[in-house]
Amino acid sequence: MTSQITYSAAYTVVPTYECFNRCDYCNFRKDIGSGFTLSIPEAKNTLSQLSQSEVSEILILSGEVAQNSPMRDEWFSRILEMCQLALSFNFLPHSNVGILSWSEMKQLKQVNVSLGLMLEQLTPKLLETVHKNAPSKIPELRVQQLEWAGQLQIPFTTGLLLGIGETRCDRLETLNAIASYQENWGHIQEVILQPHSQGSQQSYSNDNFALFELPEIVATARKILPDTITIQIPPNLVTNPTILLECLDAGARDLGGISPIDEVNPDYIHPTYESLVQILEPAGWSLTPRLPVYPQYYSWLSPSLQQKVKAKEKALRSVPQITEALD
Repeated sequence: MTSQITYSAAYTVVPTYECFNRCDYCNFRKDIGSGFTLSIPEAKNTLSQLSQSEVSEILILSGEVAQNSPMRDEWFSRILEMCQLALSFNFLPHSNVGILSWSEMKQLKQVNVSLGLMLEQLTPKLLETVHKNAPSKIPELRVQQLEWAGQLQIPFTTGLLLGIGETRCDRLETLNAIASYQENWGHIQEVILQPHSQGSQQSYSNDNFALFELPEIVATARKILPDTITIQIPPNLVTNPTILLECLDAGARDLGGISPIDEVNPDYIHPTYESLVQILEPAGWSLTPRLPVYPQYYSWLSPSLQQKVKAKEKALRSVPQITEALD
């Protein structure tokens, strides 16, 4: 019997790479002062070109601007405008833009079908190492985002970054925290287990996460997390097909957004739909597209967002693969 593995046909837009955090392992950020990378006309042109593709999800991914910065209002307005623009082209926005205020999160709920924020690891000891120059990586701030998203009934994605100096106990602590928030609010769609992978821009000098350890971590996560949470692994970072299949056997069921560029890990190109099928089908897995919001959360969305989701869901049934329009 064939089992289903899901993915999202996604495209990433980045309003700015500028970020006031300076995480040692980051391959995404640019220094403060670089400004907005993508203008609204440029974004409009890109989305117009994508309008005939099978893309469902527009991931709005941004560097962070400090909440007390004079640029904060302009930055947040640009995020909102990008979401509204994506909706105008009938795409489904999913924003991952860092720490938000309650008011900002509430506003984004109106123009996003889901939001995301990686917990990474909750141990405060990383504030002395890889997060020593990252003010928004304070664990209390990040778990607060999970709680607020639950209170606001926002479908949410979070996850762990593996191999940045944490211990096995640290991983268990983070997984148990996620499980606790899910039991309280039931809003967490997915947990990503992301192995640290060396990139060309980072200052962190440790080796890549040992991929052979990943299936066991997936199995542990599956035991700790409620069944209502899907475990996601990134196929461009799990580069060994055997380990990828072992992770699926251990309980992973989603491969995340497959798009031309992984902006967070630009040195690691996403595999194509066809190449993944060649790995999965002989092992009894069927690769199936999904939307950036799961069906059990449709009722949490505004009527206008529900209408767009249902239209995309209908279109999704007709074409299961990514085509050349994504290239």
